[in-house]
Amino acid sequence: MGKTSFAVYWAHRVHDRFPDGQLYVPLRRSGPDSPVLDPAEAAATVLEAFGVPAPRIPAGRAARLGLYRSVLAGRRVLIVLDDAQDADQVRPLLPGVPGCLVVVTSRTRLVGLVAAEGAWPVTLDLLSAREAREFLSHRLGAARVAAELEVADQLGGVCARLPLALAVVAARAATCPHFPLGAVVEELRDACVGLDALDGGDPATDLRAAFARSYRCLSASAARLFRLLGLHPGPDITPAVAAGLLGEPVRRARALLAELSRAHLVTEDAPGRYRGHEMLRAYALELTLVHDTDEDRRAALHRLLAHPPHPAHRAARPLPAPAPTPTEPGRPAVPSPRLLPLAGPPAPGQDGADGQVAVTAVSLGPCGGEA
Repeated sequence: MGKTSFAVYWAHRVHDRFPDGQLYVPLRRSGPDSPVLDPAEAAATVLEAFGVPAPRIPAGRAARLGLYRSVLAGRRVLIVLDDAQDADQVRPLLPGVPGCLVVVTSRTRLVGLVAAEGAWPVTLDLLSAREAREFLSHRLGAARVAAELEVADQLGGVCARLPLALAVVAARAATCPHFPLGAVVEELRDACVGLDALDGGDPATDLRAAFARSYRCLSASAARLFRLLGLHPGPDITPAVAAGLLGEPVRRARALLAELSRAHLVTEDAPGRYRGHEMLRAYALELTLVHDTDEDRRAALHRLLAHPPHPAHRAARPLPAPAPTPTEPGRPAVPSPRLLPLAGPPAPGQDGADGQVAVTAVSLGPCGGEA
């Protein structure tokens, strides 16, 4: 989502408020599979930046963190702690003295820091359609985007308006100026290509690696749910849908969806209503094809359709008997086609689940093919 770029950009904007220094501290070693840094290791980085000789940096964790706080005392310093795994990694690095400001970026919601430390949460959303177009104009030139404006908007859509995905696609289009943007869109939409179209050959811009770092932090049950969500054709997800895929109670599915939401692998648009964007759904589908058996996937789809709370069952209400269409003599009467409006606001007294019916009904075709 560009959290590091946003934090660094903001830090540069306010650097004059912190005359004693501005420090960027990555809390994870480079590389997609690298372990996270212990807070004491991160503290040593800060101490070295302030000129503390290595022999004077205590080996013991408590003593090192104590020296870290002492060095920062009385200074006005801005520290960016990037890519924190959890609140426990961050807490020892909070100076606890006035004058210092710590900006923390993370792939997960650090609710504990907000509740116990008074942190101010800032959530980065997907780019809007206008912002995605401006991003492409900046990277590709306003003239090229204006010449294919509708296609440029489609390009933003198939990239799910993710800054990293847009950056990779824009780089590909910029290095191939003779390619029409429509060709790039078609390549991204090709199911056989999938996320491979966003592989720029650089680990720093590898979308899979970015998703994988969040996926690897999940519990085994939440990871399984995320993979199976790749089988659900619609973007909207409810606890009932998740329970059907898992074959577990709705209460358990709700807890696992909350874990996915904290990891930003789904977004809770409204209470109990979750959504996964196209890029994450493509990644989830790749994972389930690798880690789950055909039998597991087929069973998940069958459970999804058979699960009693699933909104598809709400769509199965009897329709009024249609009037027969007049026919030619000697031919049987054929009922006239009737349209059932699936979408629209819930009627008074409904719990809103009927809003799922439009998405679920469309999903039944591909799912039924597994029967």
